[in-house]
Amino acid sequence: MPDAPTHPGPLLEDLPVRTSVEVVLLLASPEHHYFGRPRDGAPHPPSAALPRVDVVVGKGVVGDRFFGRAAHIDAAVTLMAVEALEGVARDLGLPGAEQPGGGLDPRLPRRNVVLRGAPVDALVGADLALDCREAGGGVVRLAGRRPAAPCAWMDEVLAPGAHAALRGRGGLRCVPTSSGALVVGPAELRTAAPVDVAAAGTPVLRRGRLP
Repeated sequence: MPDAPTHPGPLLEDLPVRTSVEVVLLLASPEHHYFGRPRDGAPHPPSAALPRVDVVVGKGVVGDRFFGRAAHIDAAVTLMAVEALEGVARDLGLPGAEQPGGGLDPRLPRRNVVLRGAPVDALVGADLALDCREAGGGVVRLAGRRPAAPCAWMDEVLAPGAHAALRGRGGLRCVPTSSGALVVGPAELRTAAPVDVAAAGTPVLRRGRLP
């Protein structure tokens, strides 16, 4: 029986640069997890990591608390570099810092997509795409809109000092400009210009008042 045809995905001619990355974790969080006072503890347990998420153009990640909410459209999909967590663990001298993720649970910052090998914090204002076809997924185009600033809860759920240590490397808030499926595993980051892979997880501090 011949293989079923696969959808070619969105056009990527304007994003010619291919960078091999890894989708480490995918998350769709149906509930707001961090509200109230950190000392009282989070009201919900961490959401389960998923092998696949579906992204809908202009709406976000299916099943996520921000899906289809107009007030959050410029933050509908959030990306993070796992190297940022590893850098935080090293900077804070945490035990297990040599482990993947620095020994920190990558679910806890609540980003939808955690990548390895992608300097996501440098992609504010850039168009990009994640191509997961090698791992059996699809292609999703994204418009990088603004930094995903860390919140004070990080000191409670990750480690004391994590809030400040994550400044400039808390991730990227995006608008999906095409629909598709993202899956855990090898992927390609598509961009218009070359990216500095070695800068993944390095703080990108911009002018203005820090959160």
